[in-house]
Amino acid sequence: MESLSFPVINLEKLNGEERAATMEKIKDACENWGFFELVNHGIPIEELDTLERKTKEHYRKCMEQRFKELVASKALEGVQTEIKDMDWESTFYVRHLPQTNLNELPDLDDEYRKVMKEFASKLEKLAEELLDLLCENLGLEKGYLKKTFYGSKGPTFGTKVSNYPPCPQPDLIKGLRAHTDAGGIILLFQDDKVSGLQLLKDGQWIDVPPMRHSIVVNLGDQLEVITNGKYKSVEHRVVAQRDGNGRMSIASFYNPGSDAVIYPAPPLLEKEAEEKKQVYPKFVFEDYMKLYAGLKFQAKEPRFEAMKAVETTVNLGPIATA
Repeated sequence: MESLSFPVINLEKLNGEERAATMEKIKDACENWGFFELVNHGIPIEELDTLERKTKEHYRKCMEQRFKELVASKALEGVQTEIKDMDWESTFYVRHLPQTNLNELPDLDDEYRKVMKEFASKLEKLAEELLDLLCENLGLEKGYLKKTFYGSKGPTFGTKVSNYPPCPQPDLIKGLRAHTDAGGIILLFQDDKVSGLQLLKDGQWIDVPPMRHSIVVNLGDQLEVITNGKYKSVEHRVVAQRDGNGRMSIASFYNPGSDAVIYPAPPLLEKEAEEKKQVYPKFVFEDYMKLYAGLKFQAKEPRFEAMKAVETTVNLGPIATA
């Protein structure tokens, strides 16, 4: 029943008398859920439909057989015990910023490349718009988060395209194991027929409801650091399903540039009582990612502690605001 209250934000309502109430809803979602779902987000539904169709076609044509061979080679069809070191997913990754690799990826036809490129440019704008809404709610100047993410070459932005095929033993192997996202703000276009994405709230796994043409947003570890814990990145996972056609997920990560220096926003620290001094570390984003790579499926707190240990070595020169 809990999912009935899952925060759904109608972005169109920011343009009318319901703006304040909508901003309050976004604030509550950031503070208490780490996730929310966007409707009327401005990305044309025809584009989303084409993207979904092309992604599913591409999976069937280019990825499905490879996945079946992998499963067979690892003898996963008949597993008896829980598999903890692998995910039941078939993925490929597209980089958009600072440089795109879209034209280098094999197997993508022209229509797929075109729709992916258009989708990415609209999603990038949407991510920046959302970051400014968060700034407004946090009392930070407009553009603060974008500037913090900028580094010297601009943000890192990429898309992970995943298919979660039907799984013979969904109780023994996860589609994607529980983790928090390392980066900034994540925008997900997911299957509206097959659920599977769950988040951890108050000790319980709650389904993120599949809604047609919605974009699911969640906050990564970097926003937790910049807000000094006011907003949290939340653990989530994908549960494999036994039946059906499997689930499609297109997750785009709008992250800081590799050399961006991340630290709690000074205006937020000023608002906190003197005795509550800075909790979160200051670090270069790339250093955090190197650490995260090996610890993705473990708790995030030790990652923050490890970054504190190295933060004294960060050169805290002026931040480029290109």
